Amino acid sequence: MDPLISPEDLSHLKHDRSGVIVDARSGQDARERYGRGHLDGALHVHLEEELSDIQEDLRIGGRHPLPPPERFGSLLGKLGIEAATHVVVYDDQSGASAAARFWWMLRAAGHERVQVLDGGFRAALTTGFPESTETPVPRAKPPYPVTSWQLPTLSMEEVADYVKDPRYVLIDVRDESRYKGIEEPIDTIAGHIPGAINLPYAHNLGPEGFFLPAEELRRMYQPVIAGRPASRIIFHCGSGVTACHTLLAFAHAGMEIPAIYTGSWSEWSRNGKPLAREKT
Repeated sequence: MDPLISPEDLSHLKHDRSGVIVDARSGQDARERYGRGHLDGALHVHLEEELSDIQEDLRIGGRHPLPPPERFGSLLGKLGIEAATHVVVYDDQSGASAAARFWWMLRAAGHERVQVLDGGFRAALTTGFPESTETPVPRAKPPYPVTSWQLPTLSMEEVADYVKDPRYVLIDVRDESRYKGIEEPIDTIAGHIPGAINLPYAHNLGPEGFFLPAEELRRMYQPVIAGRPASRIIFHCGSGVTACHTLLAFAHAGMEIPAIYTGSWSEWSRNGKPLAREKT
């Protein structure tokens, strides 16, 4: 199953009673925006409250640490997701906020039948998919049996070791201005992890907000991969959310899903770790 689904093909899932559509739009007003209008039949998931385990001290895991796998399994059951369920997830930022994160979590839980809506919320409305303000009642299932994350995740300590090893490559997907330390609108310190290279996640998208074709993505990332196995390719961002966008791009390109440093810059920058800047 391709990890992306087109807005045109989404209509087929509308008639599949075993399918589940998930609205993963994030932000402080995410619930309000969902209430004002969402794709008909979509259930909402909340990035901060359901897809993260945020600690009072952000030095522990950064801004969006992963929740315990068992807690995520309980959420999936409440959403009516079981092993055979076809899941489609969308947001309003071409997958970056936080549809790709939910996709990655499902894949890391061992679930295969999950796709991100290419182009997102507006693209579906443009193709005529109905919008609704009604909140559907999910057909709850038993908790999904998730006991561990089955895709590679790395700790801050592991990243600190691997970034010194030329067999590994650490890739920061934030905007260039944040990577260079020119600005930092979210976290407390500007800059990047020394040794990391910058490939903004926005490069995965064409001008209309759809993912580039698989072949173009392979051509873009092959020089960086340089023959490394996926376990030695590490992606991070500000808090472990938008990095999943590039992991999704790898899967769409038919490449193995690399590792992710989920704590990302929001954890690294709060723990007195070395930092680099490239101000111009």
